[in-house]
Amino acid sequence: MLNLECFKRSNDLRGERNALASSSVIGVNIDMESLQVQVAQAVHILNHDTQSVNRVAANQWLVQFQNTDAAWEVATTILAMDSSPTIDFEVELFAGQVLKRKIQCDFGNLSREGRAALQNALLVSAKKFSNGPSQLLTQICVALSALVLRATEARKPVEQLFASLNELQGQGTGSNAVLELLTVLPEEALEDQSLLSSVDPGRRTQFSREILSHTGAVLEFLLQQSANEGLDKHNRRSKVLRCLLSWVRLGCFLEIPQSAIPSHPLLGFVYGSLQDPSSFELAVEVLTELVSRHEGLPQVLLPRMLDVKDVLLMPALAAREENVVSGLANLMAELGQAAPALIAQGSREALDLADSLLRCVSFPSCDWEIAESTLQFWCALAEFLLSSADTTAAVQMFTPVYSALLEALIARAQVPDQLGEGGYAEDDLDRASGLPDGLALFRKNLDEPLVDICRLLGPNQFLALLLSGAETWSQFETSTPWRSVEARLFALHMASEVVLSEGQLSDIRPVMHLIIVLQSRSSQIDPNLLHLVQKSAAEVVGSYSGWLQSFPTVVTPLLAFLASGLTVPVAVSSCAAALRKVCEDLPSLSHESSNIAGLLRIGEELHAVPLSLEEEEDVMCAIGRVLSSLTSVADLNAALERLLKPSHDAIEALLSSDSEGSLRLHSTAYSAALEAGIRAVHRIGQLTAALSLPANGDEPILRIIAHFWPLFERLLASRHMEDSSLASATCKSLSQAIQASGRLFSSLLPNIMAAMSNDFLSFQSHVCFLKTAGIAVEEFGQEKEHGALIVETLLVLTSSEAMAAMTTSYSCDQEPELAEAYFGLLSTFVRSCPHTSWKLHCQQSHPLEVFLRMDHFWLLSLECVYNAVKMLFQA
Repeated sequence: MLNLECFKRSNDLRGERNALASSSVIGVNIDMESLQVQVAQAVHILNHDTQSVNRVAANQWLVQFQNTDAAWEVATTILAMDSSPTIDFEVELFAGQVLKRKIQCDFGNLSREGRAALQNALLVSAKKFSNGPSQLLTQICVALSALVLRATEARKPVEQLFASLNELQGQGTGSNAVLELLTVLPEEALEDQSLLSSVDPGRRTQFSREILSHTGAVLEFLLQQSANEGLDKHNRRSKVLRCLLSWVRLGCFLEIPQSAIPSHPLLGFVYGSLQDPSSFELAVEVLTELVSRHEGLPQVLLPRMLDVKDVLLMPALAAREENVVSGLANLMAELGQAAPALIAQGSREALDLADSLLRCVSFPSCDWEIAESTLQFWCALAEFLLSSADTTAAVQMFTPVYSALLEALIARAQVPDQLGEGGYAEDDLDRASGLPDGLALFRKNLDEPLVDICRLLGPNQFLALLLSGAETWSQFETSTPWRSVEARLFALHMASEVVLSEGQLSDIRPVMHLIIVLQSRSSQIDPNLLHLVQKSAAEVVGSYSGWLQSFPTVVTPLLAFLASGLTVPVAVSSCAAALRKVCEDLPSLSHESSNIAGLLRIGEELHAVPLSLEEEEDVMCAIGRVLSSLTSVADLNAALERLLKPSHDAIEALLSSDSEGSLRLHSTAYSAALEAGIRAVHRIGQLTAALSLPANGDEPILRIIAHFWPLFERLLASRHMEDSSLASATCKSLSQAIQASGRLFSSLLPNIMAAMSNDFLSFQSHVCFLKTAGIAVEEFGQEKEHGALIVETLLVLTSSEAMAAMTTSYSCDQEPELAEAYFGLLSTFVRSCPHTSWKLHCQQSHPLEVFLRMDHFWLLSLECVYNAVKMLFQA
């Protein structure tokens, strides 16, 4: 009898709302029949009660029930019952699930006799439900497989199981149960889905060997079942294929002579199942699995692909049967990928397979999965062709194939018509590319295939095919294939590395001319498509920027094109990156006043364009790179004046909000002023870094320092430093300026170190102040006159509450970023400051005492400790 005291908890079903609740608290001695009724009631409530509280309570009760020892007997009894008014399919299915879970989790609680009895009971239940329901039969077979896997009695459980299966097979419809059990047995050996399972890997391997020892009998049984032409032959065929798939994955065909596989009757059965729509997908899976595991099969199956193409593929392509095309594309691609050497021979069958896959790539499906499934085949074949001994002959044979492939991929990579007609919801579009998610992924996966095609065809032929008809692109006739143009620009960018590596300057002027006139004729193109063309065109400009010096007349119009793209959300990142690349690769841009004027206009308007910090950095670095090559001091000063004015105004506006006492951290107006100030500070630092190697020596940096240090000093002393983003931006810009021209800051170092110390004491969670102090120490630590200042700054920072609290490794783990920044500062000090700094500061105290006043000496690495002690004694 079951003790139900374990169910007397607050989550029991209570009250009179259902019978299960009242019975769960009757007492400690309830017979098994009553418990079965309770289980049935709980399952019914869980699946059908309209009150969620009842369903939750029933679920909790059932979970508790599963953890009891009585669950073994109750579940087994439910499955064995012939009929009962309270027991239906749902209760029986729950019983099967309970046994499966308890075998997976509580198997150790069963005695050897209990295991044998449970195995026999599950076999009886499998025979009972051999005609269905199929879901219940599967649960019973999974439970039986899990039981046999965990039984280690010297092969007896497996042997007994197969002996029982022989008996079961001859009992009426028992073969259905045998077929289902043989299907799940290999699955249990390959992968146990239970996260709670503790089956030893060695036992799983042994179990696989034990059941594989019965391969011959299993294959014979499957062959018999495949010939069974009953009323439900289609369903039977699918079950046989599913079972065979499980055994193929386990490695059953490795247990028979490999020479016998090509002529095995089951292979013919699988091949014939391709023509049955109900078993087509399973047949493809079996063949694909066989091809990937047995190297001799591709040679056998390749000639059969001719019939597959004629009988299945061509009709499916004509009728647009996507499932059939997808399955055959997977099968043929796997076959070719498994044996690239066989395909590279260029036989009629091999070329026919390639033609079939080309047709699959071009198939106009609603997504891109079919074309994508073939990509690895094309890459594997191209790699083999390029590495073969007779590369030239092999490549020439497949040049027409890969030329056609390029056109097919370009066609599939095109933007769908629906994009310009509102056919895609915003959630279905990739944010970075503006393309449908499936197309964005497909294009990402085209990187390797396009590179391989370019390598195989050669850059010149690749570009000739890609730019075929490019002379007419800029004529803006109504028939201009803009979707094709955009896809070709994308491919031109993706293969740029291979094209550029050849070192030959190809004529891409048609592309550049298209880009130049694109903006003036934009009204003729759908806006969504126009933006994507702008994005792809900008990527081409960035990729081939080094070639532009050979076409100087197109540079200025290209800059205008890139500038216009900074206002297009989907193209802004590509345009900003391309602008930076062009300005880095073409130092002669500063020779044209129109280029300087155009770049300055971009810089002046940058504060009004919603760019990310990374995009803004690209633009400012582009402008700074060109300005750094100016030779006229007057021109440079005038340019800096124009460029920096918006940043000056933004910082002044932020400071004014503080000085007027109107600081409102959560107001909309303040948030806008703060964001503008942060961007302005970032732009100053970015420009300073870009001007670090100017043609005019220190002149640009000096002007920026003279202009902005008073503003920065006021900013660092303001309440605005409470905002971590502004503090980080200010410190980063200051650090960039110090690193760009450290010695120019020598006279300002006391002010800088005082600002870093005061701000860190005020806002001790902002590690940026420690990091900037470390950069200053690294730049000026070698100079004797700054030694006392640096040591005093370290002592002030060390005396802060935040650092005083870091006395153990645990406290450092609680603030890892702060601990790392402080450690970095001390390490920089030990590495950068010579012993003369110690002598200067230690005239009033012993040097070792000074250093050990920093209670966090233990934070330093052993190397830094060694260097510190060495310097102390030298001092």
